[in-house]
Amino acid sequence: MIKVAGWIMALYAAAHTLLALTVEGAAWHADDWFSGALWGEDLANMSDASSALWLSLSSFGPPLFILGLVVLWMDRRSITPPAFVAWTLVALTLVDAVINLLTPWPILLIANVLLLVGIGQARADGEVPV
Repeated sequence: MIKVAGWIMALYAAAHTLLALTVEGAAWHADDWFSGALWGEDLANMSDASSALWLSLSSFGPPLFILGLVVLWMDRRSITPPAFVAWTLVALTLVDAVINLLTPWPILLIANVLLLVGIGQARADGEVPV
């Protein structure tokens, strides 16, 4: 279950970031991102370029992708991730669900539950100290 959770996290995050850059057109603002045009940007009145950056590269997508890969790496080495990782992701996912009801947050919730169940099974099997 831990492996499946890691794959879901990595694929979800990769899809989010890549779709934001391509389908949503965020990458079209890369010239502004790298020219310094966003320095001193007012976050309360974001430009299209700033909004595109926060939707793609500065979103939680890239770190979630890395976290999914770390979970997979740990699983391949028979290392059980700590439960606080899963519980923190549950909290973030539920906050996202309240704020952005019509997004695919249930996919992440499934990954989080699978991760928690996998961690629980590892504990029950004596693989992880309680």
